[in-house]
Amino acid sequence: MWIGRALIRSPKGRVFLAALACYGAWQGWLQLVAPGKIDARLPRTGRDPVDVVVTLPFPPERFHVLAFQQFGRVSGTADHEIELRGVRPSDLRGVARPYWVRRVAPLAK
Repeated sequence: MWIGRALIRSPKGRVFLAALACYGAWQGWLQLVAPGKIDARLPRTGRDPVDVVVTLPFPPERFHVLAFQQFGRVSGTADHEIELRGVRPSDLRGVARPYWVRRVAPLAK
């Protein structure tokens, strides 16, 4: 209890609490907007993996390709898109969560 009071009374403590609140708000916002980036044609549940196209606002770089490899196999990039294969439907929200993802849509066969 005294630690909380000390944080509130200290200028450094208030800055820390404000930074913590901003970080929490940022993470909450990312979580809230992620479902809106996922195309309605993609399944939200199920076991069968899906192939998707992730659209970015810029040409993808190595960092982005490596970031998406945790969700599936990156099969290529073109312009502002990354093709991602074998994504579990339960992982689609994680694919859409980064702020630099604009859209997650089914891959045209």
